[in-house]
Amino acid sequence: MQFTPWAYQEHAVQHIVTNPYVGLFLDMGLGKTVTTLTAIDKLIYEDLDVNKVLVIAPLRVAEDTWATEMSKWNHLRHLTISKVLGSEKQRKEALRVKADIYVINRENVVWLVGYYGSAFPFDMVVIDELSSFKSPKAQRFKLLRQVRPLIKRVVGLTGTPAPNGLIDLWSQLYLLDRGERLGRTISEYREKYFIPGQRNGMIVFNYKVRDGGDHKIYDRISDICVSMKASDYLDLPERIDRRFDISLPDRILRQYNDFERDQVLALMSGTITVANAAGLSNKLLQFANGAVYDEEREAREVHMAKIDALDEILDTANGQPVLVFYNFKHDAARIRKHLAKYQPRDLKTAADIHDWNTGNIQLLLAHPKSAGHGLNLQAGGHIVVWFGLTWSLEEFQQANARLYRQGQKQAVVIHYLTVKGTMDEDVMGALEGKAESQEALMQAVKARILKHVSSYDARIKTIKEDLA
Repeated sequence: MQFTPWAYQEHAVQHIVTNPYVGLFLDMGLGKTVTTLTAIDKLIYEDLDVNKVLVIAPLRVAEDTWATEMSKWNHLRHLTISKVLGSEKQRKEALRVKADIYVINRENVVWLVGYYGSAFPFDMVVIDELSSFKSPKAQRFKLLRQVRPLIKRVVGLTGTPAPNGLIDLWSQLYLLDRGERLGRTISEYREKYFIPGQRNGMIVFNYKVRDGGDHKIYDRISDICVSMKASDYLDLPERIDRRFDISLPDRILRQYNDFERDQVLALMSGTITVANAAGLSNKLLQFANGAVYDEEREAREVHMAKIDALDEILDTANGQPVLVFYNFKHDAARIRKHLAKYQPRDLKTAADIHDWNTGNIQLLLAHPKSAGHGLNLQAGGHIVVWFGLTWSLEEFQQANARLYRQGQKQAVVIHYLTVKGTMDEDVMGALEGKAESQEALMQAVKARILKHVSSYDARIKTIKEDLA
């Protein structure tokens, strides 16, 4: 296929070529991969500035997307790629292959740095989904930081650089400029641009940007970061969002409320943190989906409401392919069991992507964590169903963009299965309002605690102080 770049892609290519470190914060569907490959091609074969490129990507993207893009476009077909994936033996063999580009999944970055040490051989590194390096405590960030001085060029790609707020930017920018713009430590960055938000004594749960701090951050990084929205450049198809509200039978709703009360009262026995609030949320979302894990980690089915709703959507789709995002493993297991007539298939390999895009899968099951970045699924269908919702706005946006992106020929219909009177409504509200996930989670849990403390008046003051 002949590549005719958009004006913004030409600008992005030139930005990569002329700057040693670049952040491409391009919206989903704007062609970050082909843009970056075009720049790599120029740097290797025209400018003779780069010899060996490492691409770090989510596993599914490492397996399929980069190689597929190279074979898709005429001007890139001479580039060679080696996939550093699989067992340790397979990864070592892939590193011995002579290639222009070596692509590895982000989970193996720690292994790769340990394997090469100070002899790290890549003079250019592309981090596909830079936001996956947003935690300065993560080992993959720490190890990549160690070898960063050995790397001449770095490109960071993402459509969501600050999924949980601007506090996430520091480690991502550090991997680009080694702290030149936002400071050499996360503490320095926090002190300069943020104030503590929710806290419990000395423990700070989150940070809020200072007045005007966001504009100062944008100004500091604007020379190396390119940010563009798809709606400004692409004629995207219509997107139809449909909330499928489900009413549980009275008996089941009473069971849910009893379950919620018991879980909330158990939570109140200690200090309320983001971690145990997330645990409570997960249990309530499991119940809303139709099954909960018991003490033996076995899934116990409690209702079929969402299964029946999904069956209805699939029936009215009249054989059209449907992509279903699930939250828990037992969600997928129950769908496979109860809706076997649709021959559901899990999104796991490049073959699954190929079969979906060629129309050979009617019902594709995917978890937003594994299918949310970089995968091109728009050729296979235009109907999405969220069986189970996620608090993560980043995962939510990225997952929807698998079908709602450049190249989609039909209006994209996205169904959200939400059970009335359950935690589903809180998550849906947070996503619709684009709320910060951690803050929205804590507020939802706070509301449930206050709902169930009528017989525990003595604890109300303490609970409010914990959540202040």
